[in-house]
Amino acid sequence: MAMHEALENAVRAPFRGLASALVRRPSWKQGADRTFWALREVSFTVSRGEVLGIIGPNGAGKSVLLRILSRITSPTEGHAEVHGRTGSVLRVGAGFHPELTGRENIYMNGMILGMKRAEVDRNFGDIVAFSELDQFLDTPIKRYSSGMHVRLSFAIASHLETEIMLIDEVLAVGDEAFQEKAVRRLRMLMDRGQTALLVSHDLDLIRSLCPRTILLSDGRIQGDGDTEEVIARYLGKAREEAGP
Repeated sequence: MAMHEALENAVRAPFRGLASALVRRPSWKQGADRTFWALREVSFTVSRGEVLGIIGPNGAGKSVLLRILSRITSPTEGHAEVHGRTGSVLRVGAGFHPELTGRENIYMNGMILGMKRAEVDRNFGDIVAFSELDQFLDTPIKRYSSGMHVRLSFAIASHLETEIMLIDEVLAVGDEAFQEKAVRRLRMLMDRGQTALLVSHDLDLIRSLCPRTILLSDGRIQGDGDTEEVIARYLGKAREEAGP
């Protein structure tokens, strides 16, 4: 199906589906594995132009969810539908080839999105300028620091021609000046009608960018709605678990 046809079929729902993900982790017994559901029957729809926040404690399944929507991980059960070009800013290193240079990874990401070289050329200068990594552009990514990874990853996802952005906690990495610049860039994209999913422990950031938020806990959706209401529920549950 052509890209414009996919978008016409999904004007109201760039994301939708019902998915579960089963993963394995080593148990305390030598040589044994224990299995658990990282996500269980997680179902939601995101409308075109919507900015959705995703919050929850560590281990709630937030990163697994974005990896499924990024098509890096396949759900064990169910399905996830994503309509449109998707730019992902995930954990450090995700989506990069470590042996390739920063320059080569910019073009590789463009090809993964289905872009022609001319399209990447058109945005290349803005990507490099935003990342402030021009002197390291021909250095293999494996030699980049975590902050450099984040700079380049965010610059690529926010400047290539995508309809959807998936952002996983990356603004917690790197210096404060870059974080502020990235937030300004996000706000500009949101004002233009960018569809986005934002995972973050920074509740003030979620409040400022996301009218709607989903609360994940133990791999399940525990809340979905107005951001202030969902955050209040999350904080209340955290206080209950912390005890007196």
